[in-house]
Amino acid sequence: MRILLFTIVLALFFNLIQLNAQPFLRADSLRGALRTERTCYDVTYYDLKLQFDLPNRKIQGSNVIHAVKTEESARLQIDLFEELTIHKILDFLGNSLNFVREGSAVFVEFPKDIKIGERFWLEVFYSGSPRIAEMPPWDGGFVWSKDTYGIDWVGVACEGIGASLWWPNKDHLSDEPDSMRMAFTVPSNLKAISNGQQVAVLPGNNYTTYVWKVTYPINNYNVTFYIGDYVNWSDTYEGKEVPFTLNYYVLKGNLEKSKNHFQQVKPMLECYEKFLGPYPFPRDGFALVEAPYLGMEHQSAIAYGNKYKPGYDGMDFSMLGLTFDYIIIHEAGHEYWGNSVSMKDIADMWIHEGFCTYSEVIYVECMYGADIALKYANSWKYRVMNDKPVIGPYHVNYKGSTDMYYKGALMLHTLRWLVNDDELWWNCLRTIQKDFRFKTTDTQELVAYINNKLKNDYTWLFDQYLKKANPPVLDIRFKKKGQGTLVACKWDMAVPDFQLPVSLLDEAGKAYKIPCKSGVLQETYVSVPITSLRIDEYHAYFIQKHE
Repeated sequence: MRILLFTIVLALFFNLIQLNAQPFLRADSLRGALRTERTCYDVTYYDLKLQFDLPNRKIQGSNVIHAVKTEESARLQIDLFEELTIHKILDFLGNSLNFVREGSAVFVEFPKDIKIGERFWLEVFYSGSPRIAEMPPWDGGFVWSKDTYGIDWVGVACEGIGASLWWPNKDHLSDEPDSMRMAFTVPSNLKAISNGQQVAVLPGNNYTTYVWKVTYPINNYNVTFYIGDYVNWSDTYEGKEVPFTLNYYVLKGNLEKSKNHFQQVKPMLECYEKFLGPYPFPRDGFALVEAPYLGMEHQSAIAYGNKYKPGYDGMDFSMLGLTFDYIIIHEAGHEYWGNSVSMKDIADMWIHEGFCTYSEVIYVECMYGADIALKYANSWKYRVMNDKPVIGPYHVNYKGSTDMYYKGALMLHTLRWLVNDDELWWNCLRTIQKDFRFKTTDTQELVAYINNKLKNDYTWLFDQYLKKANPPVLDIRFKKKGQGTLVACKWDMAVPDFQLPVSLLDEAGKAYKIPCKSGVLQETYVSVPITSLRIDEYHAYFIQKHE
């Protein structure tokens, strides 16, 4: 319970910081908006090379940005935090390009004679002391740590704050490279692990360079590294489409422990492939990498820091006695929601977190059955804060409420009950994964797609749970009428066209769906005595009005 309270206080703390940050400044627009300096080019490939000075907590290296020119502009924007110094920027001919900084935004003179549709590249050389995370992974930055043997153990987490806190890139979620290479040079007694597959190990004088390659699109905050005294063991998963490699990178003292604990991975993948479709990144494989912080969904190289405990750092917040490792199940869900299907703007982070949290229910239903899954979903309700809308303001790199996790997932839980057709429901989720695979999207596009697949217009439901801070409030009244009951209900504090029916149960457990709309009381006769009826709150998220 102490951990739960800490989590809630932490969320409120960061929401308070965000609220106090308004009104938005020019720096927020430079970070979050798509202006000509960003839309004038489309990134196709990054080639990042980085050397780590661990004693001094510094980095130095370069990033080659390959791109296609998409519209006319005299300059382009890349991003790199002010803590890091840019020494020079060269074009593909080796010419120095002029650039100016405005905070973390770097405006670069566009390479000459590049026509729209043509490819070009430029290389950014930089160094410095990157930002340190005070409370990772919620607060982004580097984590400089030591393992139990006193050996260096380093990682980074930068969701929200952005990848430009440690490497130069076009730091906007709408533009993902088609693929990427990362080369990390570390002391020879350590290993550097990253996304995708390791393609080379290059020994040097007291240093070793580890080269990794991602062969799929990847959003910038998912690019990562782990430095430590790692050992590795591997396995193979047959996969729905093709077999692929499972890799586990753990600290040397945890090898045998991990071989037992990570047996959860294959059954989890089977569940996700059954309900969501094929694992999105088979060429790059699936990996868990032990990290010096709790966890993060880094694509094909998930950060694992749950200390081989069940639940969330040993706590089962559902109170159902479930023993699965929350970090494995949740962060792996992001391979589908966030890593494959991605948001264009951080305001729509519910697309990552709401769907991913709902994936936990998918896993629980698959492994423990529908009744336990129903209870698991309802365990989220007391963690919803209803402090502000789930969707944040666009174009200023600003997240909405942390309710994007539990309220977002409860919205999907409610929608599934409303649709009342599991074949249609699961087909909808699988086709989202198929049609939006390796793409970025936004709320408007995704809601329109879901409405089409579910053959009904549920915009009112998404508007209520995503755009309003408060949940719908049920005003329901019962009146004896003959041998039955006259039920009158309406939704308060709801969007004008909110029309979620209410489920009533009799003593035998039979359900009665009662039509209910926002604003005006509707009366429905139920041929069940008033004393035999109760409201079924398990299948939908709302608050009941009390006089």
